[in-house]
Formats: sequence, C-alpha cells, structure tokens
Amino acid sequence: MNHLRESLSQSWHNIQGSLFPWLQEELGLLTRRQQLLVTILEVIRMDEHLANGYGGAGRPLKNRVAIARAFVAKMTFNLPTTRALIDRLESDIKTRRICGWERLDELPGESTFSRAFAEYSEQALPQRIHEALILNTHKELIVGHISRDSTAITARENPEAKKTAEPPGAKKKRGRPKKGEERIPEPTRLQKQSGMSLEEMLNDLPGKCNVGTKKNSKGYKESWTGYKLHIDATDGQIPVSCILTSASLHDSQVAIPLATQTHQRVTNLYDLMDAAYDVSEIKAHSESLGHVPIIDINPRRDTALKKELQEEAQRQYRAGFVCPTDQRYHTRSTVERVNGRLKDEFGGRMVRVRGHAKVACHLMFGIVALTADQLMRFVT
Repeated sequence: MNHLRESLSQSWHNIQGSLFPWLQEELGLLTRRQQLLVTILEVIRMDEHLANGYGGAGRPLKNRVAIARAFVAKMTFNLPTTRALIDRLESDIKTRRICGWERLDELPGESTFSRAFAEYSEQALPQRIHEALILNTHKELIVGHISRDSTAITARENPEAKKTAEPPGAKKKRGRPKKGEERIPEPTRLQKQSGMSLEEMLNDLPGKCNVGTKKNSKGYKESWTGYKLHIDATDGQIPVSCILTSASLHDSQVAIPLATQTHQRVTNLYDLMDAAYDVSEIKAHSESLGHVPIIDINPRRDTALKKELQEEAQRQYRAGFVCPTDQRYHTRSTVERVNGRLKDEFGGRMVRVRGHAKVACHLMFGIVALTADQLMRFVT
C-alpha cells in the first residue's frame, strides 16, 4: 500500500504542481469537474492504448484519441447522450481543448462519434485501459478484501424473446426410472466452470438484454429490462474486475469467472459475498485460489436453520460479542458504494446505446473514470 501511495503521490505532485498551473495559464481557471477530467486523463494515459495515426487507404480518420477522451469526459460530467456531449464541447472551449481540439471546426459530427464508439466497443478499449490501470497500480500489493456484488443496468431496448424450455423431440422421460436404469443428471453451469478457461466461462455466460427481477432492501420484488453488471471491488472502493451479463442471470453463475479474472489482476486474502453466492462450488473455487471465502449463510427453505441463525444473532447481541468474521463481512458495503458512484456520478444510469458490446463499453468508460478518481483519493 505504501508503494501505491508513493506512486500516486508522485503523479498527483506532477498534476498539481506542473500540469494544472500550465493549463490554467493557457485556458484560465478550471472548474472542479474539469480538474477531475484532467486528472483522470493523466492517470489512465489513453494515448498508450489507442493509435492516433492513420495508415490505410481512403479518407483520413478523425482524431480517435481525442474522441476517446471526449467519451471519458462524457462520463466524468455525467452527460446523458452523445448529442449533449457535443453541445458541451461546442460551448465549453476549455473542455474541448482538454480533449484535444484546438478549434471549433475540428470537432467531428455526431455520426463520427457514433462510428468511433462502435470501434471502441469492438476493440474493448475501456476494458483494456481498466485492466492495465489495475495491473500497474496493484502489481506489488496484497489486497485484504475483495467484495463481490452485482447491480441492475436499465437499457432502452427490447428484451430477448423467451426460449422454450426444451426443443421439440428432446423431451426427457417422465416418471420414475425403470428398474436398473440410470439417468445421469445434466451438469450445472457451476460444475462445468471448474474445467473451463476464463475465456470459455465468459463466452458461456448469456449477454443479451432481457428482464431481471430481484428483491430490494425492503423485501419487495422489482423488475427491470436490461443487463446486470457484476463487480469485484477492493477495500478502497476500487473496482478491479467487471463482467456484464443478461439481467436474468443469477449472481452465483458469475462468481467463478469473476474471481478468476480478479485473481489474474490482484492478490487478495478474503472474498466477501452475500447469501446469493452460498454455493459449495464457489467456496471451493475461492479456497483453490488461496483465499478465505466469507459468505453469508442462505437458509433457503430450511426454517429450522433460519430460526437457529436468528437465535444465535440475538445471543451474540445480548452478550455484546462481535464475531471477527462478521466484522470483515461488514466491509462488503464498499462494492455497493462503487455501484452507487457509477450510477450517480459516472453515467451508470445514462445507458442510451444498444447491444451487449456497446453497453459494456459505455459502462466501462465510467468504470475507468471512477477507478482513476478513486485511486487519486488515496493521495488527496
């Protein structure tokens, strides 16, 4: 952690001591959000991930680096649409020059922004930037806790039509098996994931828009049309891994690929998960990675176990005893704060694109901005 703080302190010293004074001399006084945008762009170093040159035949492409910076600005300013972003760039000379356009006539049109965004979606540009940012800042760290959770992402597109339970001609035999007949049960997704690579696990997860349902904090069911973003976050509210799936997919189906992806990026000691992840395969996978899984017990339909857990909690409360495991589990709220910041400050509620790739690209631009901002908060 000291190494990370020293590295970020040096970056912040360069930004605060050299970059801001130079920019203010060139552009004038910057607002707080403009300073945040400058900081984020300086931390993520987008130029290293996107070529600015042009080597093909035909009409030259507009400056793709500047457009990518503009999309980061869109998430930083929490703008709802690309049209709103262009209007902001046309009227705000400081933000336009920060992104890389000196003159107003250099600013591309909305169609160019749309084509560039499609390219970034195909290339998974923000995903690559985020991965590089986490690897560069956490390669020599040991993270205490990784908190795992998902959040609903509402989209403006038609949900995928429901498929029939079984295709024609593939009906299973009904009733009890005959004497001597053995029916081999179909392995579950969690059981199959144990023998898959990360790429195979990600390809196996459904990613199309559909309808999801969950219980809110008051116990009432609520539904939405769109997707579900699964996030692993550190104690410092830094998201280290993100996977976007269909809204209807249960959280437990993404735990193993998400844990595998996180394990490739950071070294952590504890995995904190709520009762939705209380499955033996998830616990076993966490332990196989050298982690200690702390998962809230899910009594499901076992009324006796539910009663026993309630009585044990009451006994601990009367005795004034706090279990160390419970203390660690309470830090799981960090991932919920990441979900809240993404939606309230970095465009998580402003999904106006369609399709899994573009929605993931939009959200990951917000995750990149959030991660850079949260990293710099260690210093400031």
